[in-house]
Amino acid sequence: MYGGGGHYDGGGGGAANANSLFGGGGFMPSQSTTVPESGGGGGGGLSKGRNAQTLLPLTVKQIMDAAQASDDKSNFAINGVEVSTVRLVGRMLGKIERVTDVQFTLDDGTGKIDVNRWENESSDTKEMADVNDGNYVIVNGGLKGFQGKRHVVAYSVRRVTNFNDITHHFLHCIHVHLELTRSKAAAFSGSGNTAENDVSSLIMNVFHDPAIIDREDGITEAYVIERLKLPKDIVRKVFQEHIDAGNIYNTIDDLHFKSALNG
Repeated sequence: MYGGGGHYDGGGGGAANANSLFGGGGFMPSQSTTVPESGGGGGGGLSKGRNAQTLLPLTVKQIMDAAQASDDKSNFAINGVEVSTVRLVGRMLGKIERVTDVQFTLDDGTGKIDVNRWENESSDTKEMADVNDGNYVIVNGGLKGFQGKRHVVAYSVRRVTNFNDITHHFLHCIHVHLELTRSKAAAFSGSGNTAENDVSSLIMNVFHDPAIIDREDGITEAYVIERLKLPKDIVRKVFQEHIDAGNIYNTIDDLHFKSALNG
């Protein structure tokens, strides 16, 4: 289905494929796009089975749900995998052409995100002249964060001419998400304390997500399980360890917790 260069093959699709995907919201669950290697060093619990610069296909919802990867607010992690260079597929809206760049909103059916494309060369200008509002486009670029808002700085914006590209993009996300889930299950069963340390860091990263910090009632075990797609018994064990260590505490009831570092 996929070529070695990250491009999709396949015969002629149709607009109906795109409408069925985007009309129903596409693939909504949080996914990741690479299988992590369990690291034993001080990597903050983040997997780097592939370099963070590797191009990863994502949905907008994944980006909006991504946790901060570290104290550096420009780095993001999805299911424990650090992400910085992404591929999105969606419809272009609100295109604004300026002297040195083009801005637009990408809507992939799971959410919307702002995209900026700098026109440094004549080829960049030609590329952006080929796409217009309403077109489905494939965007490759860097995931950025500024003042709590996430956006993409694109280095490639290509108009979709074969609507199988849209279907393949979402199928690719699903495929790798399943690979990651299986990988985590294997890691928990075989890597002992290393896996527990990684999970502990992942859970605390959720508590320290800027979107979570301001919640007066905090978050629950169930929220963490759903967000990180981790086994319930593992999350419960790590929660108890953090409670015993004084890292997290109850808020409105026995089910809600906040990090002590968040006040």
